[in-house]
Amino acid sequence: MVALVSTVAYLGLEARSVEVQCQVAPGMPAFHVVGLPDKAVGESRQRVTAALSAMGLALPPKRITINLSPADLPKEGSHYDLPIALALLAAMGVADAEQLADFVAVGELALDGRVIPSPGVLLAALHASAADKGLICPAAQGSEARWASGVPVVAAPNLISLLNHLKGTQVLPTPEPGHADPPTRGPDLRQVKGQETAKRALEIAAAGSHNLLLIGPPGSGKSLLASCLPGILPPLTPAEALETSMVASVAGTLEDGRISRARPYRAPHHSASMAALTGGGLRVKPGEVSMAHLGVLFLDELPEFQRAVLDSLRQPLETGEVSVARANAHVTYPARVQLVAAMNPCRCGHLGDPALGCSRAPRCAADYQGKVSGPLLDRIDLHIEVDPVSAADLSLPPPAEGSEHVAARVARARAIQTARLEGTPARTNAELDGEALDSHATPDEAGRKLLIQAAEAMRLSARGYTRILRVARTIADLAGAERVGRIHVAEALSYRRQAPRA
Repeated sequence: MVALVSTVAYLGLEARSVEVQCQVAPGMPAFHVVGLPDKAVGESRQRVTAALSAMGLALPPKRITINLSPADLPKEGSHYDLPIALALLAAMGVADAEQLADFVAVGELALDGRVIPSPGVLLAALHASAADKGLICPAAQGSEARWASGVPVVAAPNLISLLNHLKGTQVLPTPEPGHADPPTRGPDLRQVKGQETAKRALEIAAAGSHNLLLIGPPGSGKSLLASCLPGILPPLTPAEALETSMVASVAGTLEDGRISRARPYRAPHHSASMAALTGGGLRVKPGEVSMAHLGVLFLDELPEFQRAVLDSLRQPLETGEVSVARANAHVTYPARVQLVAAMNPCRCGHLGDPALGCSRAPRCAADYQGKVSGPLLDRIDLHIEVDPVSAADLSLPPPAEGSEHVAARVARARAIQTARLEGTPARTNAELDGEALDSHATPDEAGRKLLIQAAEAMRLSARGYTRILRVARTIADLAGAERVGRIHVAEALSYRRQAPRA
């Protein structure tokens, strides 16, 4: 007899159908798993055997063959344990094979028969919804699976209760979708003394989802400014929250099945490898740039990152996705991030200060800043010089305007962009391109003349020219202006900085 159970294989954010086929045939007792399983799948034999033993069941003294079809698709992960066990139970006549045909099953098995969490349940639930099937998953991830609308979810704490539920002798409770966490807020902008230009640039960056570079000496507040950004960003829409949660589900970081509407904020250390930043590893997991999808990727001490690691961000910043190519897999993850970077002007950090600066200035600044490639700097819209904060500024009382005031203006600007871009793939001004850019960001005659003059004087690239228009459009939105004017272009140009030449 051959019993069949449906499950999935994960390829990036795509869940592909996998059929678990179990045959119990006469022959020498054996238990084989075939169909390109990795080590974790191969070890499922021991976990399944122990789980059945904990239920008081012994394997039949026959030749057991588990085939994971299609056989040419690599199978990775521990979520195959549960479907393998169910297929084996169906082949043994313990479970109803016809009833199992209506479900997709995922989950890892403990040696005592418990069904424990495994990454990717949200993707499996969406796949089951598209296939018009139910989902059998671990009880701890039932609330995560329920976010896929219309999917009957059986959240099983262990194998025995699952079998009893399928037989009708026990009813497992239907899980409720995990309540979305309230958006998290970072430090309030009231904590930032002085730095009015930097705070204005932070507001523009938040309003249009523009990339931002903060350059200044140590202790000038660059990291504090960056950490204030989540507090002025609008929360994710339900559709966007589902996107970011799919990435977290694949990475195994979605806690308690709760889908949060807070925008991701990732701040990897400058020792991060290319695989850690863009994704990769044995199972091609999403990297920091994908974990920050629709949120903020903060890179502190930018020149201290390896140059190859930084240059690997050039494609994601341009296309909004990252492709990880390996010998055994080619995976694409979403990576629409807002890059915020901070750096010192030179290695000692005190360029221009006669009391603290080193004797190698200005050559030391060119060498240090030259570690960041020109093409990467060209993809950063706003370049802000953050000056040291004086003792007089630090002694002043907190400013009257805090994050809630700035967040309100950012929300109004985002609402304007949402209405303008409805029906297009773009979400914010930072994604304007082609006809949409020409239609919505073309300045008036005075602004156009100023932009052309500045582009020639600053020797802007075509990318730099485009990004100036996008920033000017955001500044106009913050001002409530229908048309981009000269004043908006002038302010956008003031935030553009030429890369130092070695």
